Amino acid sequence: MTSVDVAVVGAGIVGSAIARDLAASHLSVALVEARDDVGDGTSKANTAILHTGFDARPGSLESRLVARGCRLLREYAARTGIPVERTGALLVAWTDEEVAALPGLRAKAEANGYTACRQVTAEEVYATVPHLGPGALAGLTVPDESIICTWTTNLALATDAVRRGAALLLGHRVTSVRLPATPAGPTVLVTDRGEVAARWVVNAAGLGADHLDRMLGHDRFTVTPRRGELLVFDKLARPLAPTIVLPVPSSRGKGVLVSPTVYGNVMLGPTAEDLTDRSATGTSEEGFAFLQGWGRRLMPALLDEEVTAAYAGLRAATDSDDYLVDLDVDRRYVLVGGIRSTGLTAGMAVAEHVCGLLADAGLALEPRPDLPEPPRMPQLGEAGPRPYQEADRIASDPAYGRIVCFCERVTAGEIRDACVSTIPPADSDGLRRRTRAMNGRCQGFYCGAHVRALLASGGVEASS
Repeated sequence: MTSVDVAVVGAGIVGSAIARDLAASHLSVALVEARDDVGDGTSKANTAILHTGFDARPGSLESRLVARGCRLLREYAARTGIPVERTGALLVAWTDEEVAALPGLRAKAEANGYTACRQVTAEEVYATVPHLGPGALAGLTVPDESIICTWTTNLALATDAVRRGAALLLGHRVTSVRLPATPAGPTVLVTDRGEVAARWVVNAAGLGADHLDRMLGHDRFTVTPRRGELLVFDKLARPLAPTIVLPVPSSRGKGVLVSPTVYGNVMLGPTAEDLTDRSATGTSEEGFAFLQGWGRRLMPALLDEEVTAAYAGLRAATDSDDYLVDLDVDRRYVLVGGIRSTGLTAGMAVAEHVCGLLADAGLALEPRPDLPEPPRMPQLGEAGPRPYQEADRIASDPAYGRIVCFCERVTAGEIRDACVSTIPPADSDGLRRRTRAMNGRCQGFYCGAHVRALLASGGVEASS
């Protein structure tokens, strides 16, 4: 049995950020994840936008943590090399009702402390996004919205947690819980790969957070998996989308957007479909048709470009319109549930908030003086130099000059580095998220066998 001071369940962005912060103290920490990789649940299929929080409900916990998290993540990205591009966003109003809503959205942004929004005319909208479909009436600019690599964010936080001493327990699905037998006794998480005894438990289990909450003696919310399907267009489409194009938000969310990605593609989506199956991450003909319809309206020229990938993710929707963060002192338990897609932005602030709750409850969180430096992450973004472009790097290590995946220009050196990293990939999908290998227009048709052989050999090339 593994025994720790704090067990954090869920190694998505929020759970990894919490484990990282806790591991900065003298506490022993376990990061418990049901899947075989970090960020393999809701976090991997995020729309990858670093939000300012301009449209959150003023006064909500989400509003406060998104605004704070945006600042923290920008600083952390600069230190670790997480790709970020400040593209800005443009909300486009297509109807008179949506035009009438724009001043209210600007006022909401200012109530959230964000004062840079500006209402613009239809002419200014088309000057910013010339390929937008006809009929736009006005817009609202959000200059500080950005695109970011959600995969690298999750991996950086989890890597940092592990290097600080947190035990990463992958493939440990919690199947039941034994509550403390005595007031001072540990809570025992029974997993399918052994038991974890913890003085405190933090539930950041995403889609499974309600199930774990019930195991821990509560019955206060239900997670509804909300599927979001997205289409990824070829890099040739990138000039069409110089900024994030958003619809005026509705009660069901931010709607279908057109967004550039840090990998040089353009993304259209997501859909929003409430399901009961928490594993239904497949795409559908209906979703494809729905997005094509929206694409023709938003940006007809985009539909002339090639779709290189389609994927779907599940958001952990709840009945609450705010994050569910609650401390149960008697059970020594913290719920971190209902964290929507804004959790990518808010994750580090959620961690800060949770640690504050635990400190107020008496948990000793004295900072360690010997913390390692944050990890320097692989450069996956198109805005910065990639290894195959760095002559000095190739001269010192020729593996960075041997391209394996030609669509994404991924080298043997990067695959080797991923295989020997602090948290190596468990499979080819994990390698995609660490290197972009097989993520291009051929989707691994030409390089797949070579990439999988390198993965199987731990990144060791046959000729070496």
